[in-house]
Amino acid sequence: MSMLTPPGMGGKYRVTGTAYPRLSRPRRRRRIVLAVIGAVMALGLLGYGTLQLVGVFGGDGKKTAAGKDCVHGTRAGQGKQGGQAVPAAASKAPAVVLPQPGQITVNVYNATPRAGLAKAVGDELKKRGFVIGKVGNAPADFDKKVPGPGILLGSARTDKAAYSVLATQLAGTTQQTDTRETADIDLILGTGFTALTAKETADKAMAALAQPSPAPSGKC
Repeated sequence: MSMLTPPGMGGKYRVTGTAYPRLSRPRRRRRIVLAVIGAVMALGLLGYGTLQLVGVFGGDGKKTAAGKDCVHGTRAGQGKQGGQAVPAAASKAPAVVLPQPGQITVNVYNATPRAGLAKAVGDELKKRGFVIGKVGNAPADFDKKVPGPGILLGSARTDKAAYSVLATQLAGTTQQTDTRETADIDLILGTGFTALTAKETADKAMAALAQPSPAPSGKC
């Protein structure tokens, strides 16, 4: 009998040999652990897929993660009509009420050495509808001291729109104010003056002042 056989046991319980039998670890526990891990991974993938579907079908034309506006796959600010991209409606800017040239009195002064310049410019402005007041040489404070095209000089109380309308007739003018109480505006022609703005260009500039460009809509 082997030394490994307990006393009083024999027959089919007899252990022979000089080594203990190997006892294998149950496999059932390992299978349960693997099954639990697989189930957790499957649930995670299922949840991620659900979020992706919600993002695709529930976006409703709002901003994407990249920060760009979109409407059903079109570019920002565009919709689709008949398979073609349609620009989004822009918000219409309110019209601005401007004084008409006939409501603006302009005094034309010549601060350059060129003789007869104030009268020539005054006559042209009169043809364009402005009311012409005084015409002559510039006061000593400005005579030969205006390097640019001209200066618009008037009261601080004068409607700023009147300065804007007159400025469309001569590009590059600067604006100054004095203590006068009247609404007339002095146009002091400087040495940089060459000519008034072309009438067609000035008319377009006044139209742009009256109707500013509409602001693009930020909504899809």
